[in-house]
Amino acid sequence: MSKIILTNEVSGLGAAGDIVDVKPGYARNYLIPRGFAIAWTKGGEKDVEQIRRARRIRDIHTIEQANSVKGRLEGVKVKLATRAGDAGRLFGSVTPADIAAAIKAAGGPDVDKRRVEIRSPIKTLGSHQVSVRLHPEVAASVDVEVVAA
Repeated sequence: MSKIILTNEVSGLGAAGDIVDVKPGYARNYLIPRGFAIAWTKGGEKDVEQIRRARRIRDIHTIEQANSVKGRLEGVKVKLATRAGDAGRLFGSVTPADIAAAIKAAGGPDVDKRRVEIRSPIKTLGSHQVSVRLHPEVAASVDVEVVAA
């Protein structure tokens, strides 16, 4: 097993600032190259508190906060204009970053793109359901209308 420090949230593994043991190949070939983690060292242990402090500032702390943001999110009509072909198929697909930017542009709260969960890739025009995980116990459901630009 290889000890690493997570720099981003990885579903099923942990949150930013957590120290976890994973198989060496998973750390070396996936987590570290993509910037999700750094190798654990005694010097790196000092970085953990800084990572955790940044996470505390970004995170929604209480369920009440999460429910209030959920109410604001579910009340927003999100329209996302993107390039599409004649048959209604998109050139590429809609990413979580696109959705987070569209929510902010529609007057909704600022949402971290890592919190946006797309069940299946959005590659067609029309209305799509997207989930935003605000808190471990609270998720908001957002309707995204994809239109041709």
